[in-house]
Amino acid sequence: MSGESGRIGAGGKTMGATMEDEASRGSRGDAARREAAGDDAGRRPAPPHGPLAGLRVLELGQLIAGPFAGRMLADFGADVIKVEPPARDGGVGGDPLRKWRKLHPDDPGGTSLWWYVQARNKRSMTLDLRHPDGQRIARELAARSDIVIENFRPGALERWGLGYEALSKDNPGLILLRLSGYGQTGPYRDRPGFGAIAESMGGLRYVTGFPDRPPVRLNLSIGDSLAALHGLIGVLMALHHRRETGRGQVVDVALYEAVFNLMESTLPEYDRYGIVRERTGTNLTGIVPSNTYPTADGRHIVIGGNGDSIFKRLMRAIGRDDLADDPSLAHNAGRAARAQEIDDAIAQWTSSRSLESALEVMAQAEVPSGRIFSAADMVDDPQYLARGMIERTTLPDGTPLAVPGVVPKFSETPGGMRWVGPELGEHTAEVLGELGYDEQAVARLRASGAV
Repeated sequence: MSGESGRIGAGGKTMGATMEDEASRGSRGDAARREAAGDDAGRRPAPPHGPLAGLRVLELGQLIAGPFAGRMLADFGADVIKVEPPARDGGVGGDPLRKWRKLHPDDPGGTSLWWYVQARNKRSMTLDLRHPDGQRIARELAARSDIVIENFRPGALERWGLGYEALSKDNPGLILLRLSGYGQTGPYRDRPGFGAIAESMGGLRYVTGFPDRPPVRLNLSIGDSLAALHGLIGVLMALHHRRETGRGQVVDVALYEAVFNLMESTLPEYDRYGIVRERTGTNLTGIVPSNTYPTADGRHIVIGGNGDSIFKRLMRAIGRDDLADDPSLAHNAGRAARAQEIDDAIAQWTSSRSLESALEVMAQAEVPSGRIFSAADMVDDPQYLARGMIERTTLPDGTPLAVPGVVPKFSETPGGMRWVGPELGEHTAEVLGELGYDEQAVARLRASGAV
């Protein structure tokens, strides 16, 4: 990193090129190398600079929460360097997510299809954070970064000499996003915690399912993803604060708190009236009507007729003018008291019609309604397609693959997918070169097991 001069970086260090220059150089270097190798599979021309172009992110986490936060930043232009453990003793190395769920090819040597989405737009480098040289390189990377993301158990970074106190000495503007089951403080901080535990402790599992059956889970890792999104909100707030003060800070997100933050009025209702919200199946407590109803062809329609004027239109559409004109049902409180009667009336009507017929009537009456989509419904749906939510890409071996599009949509600085999740350590030499390591130094680091 010798010979650097010019501007003051995010961490207060003098740096030669701007972050935009560095990101641009890296992108051009990647493109040139792939072109020379004749391998453009899974790659596409970079979109216009997203709103986070020039932002440097060091991702130290694994699996879901940390990497999902990193993916969102990468989708919108940030240069995200994903650190993964190198292969050891015949093992495969890398983020364990590389081997989760369905693989391509469909054999033990394949790569998770989820990986190609979760790690898209990131650069992968291998680094052993337990090795002294690996720790030193991680500190060098953090000194050049705006954000570090980690989702290890509390205390792991400190054991490796990578805690915020150590990292911020060289980079006072650094923002450290820490995602963990229970947060960095409190009596539970040292317990292992996955999203499933957070969903349970945060209250989501208790209210999900039917009253006569055990609590159920969504067939997704929703607790991790909610924590990641809360972490992103925190990072953006911290960036704003840094712009005003020049100082970074720690963003501490507990998975269970991210879930708890979405629990609406459950706590004040209990505190004031002793009411514990219970599982109610397919409806929504105290909001009427909002439910899932059967149709004549064995399918289901979701109808939300809980707005006062919407309720009247819904009742007239199903031939129940008596309910539409009943003054006791004009507002939600009255409807909540007669929820079963209203749901029965709607279900009687939907059960006599096919799903398509019911949807058509609801659309004409301007009542919010919809089918329940599976992945098979999504891939060809005109709304998904019109909004670019079904991205078509190509895997490194030329296999086509549909993946989720980028959210949210920006009018001036859209995000986009530039490449799918990279090979393990695909950018190790490139990243080390940016730190000033020559080929011989990289070779020595590989031989020592640090990378």
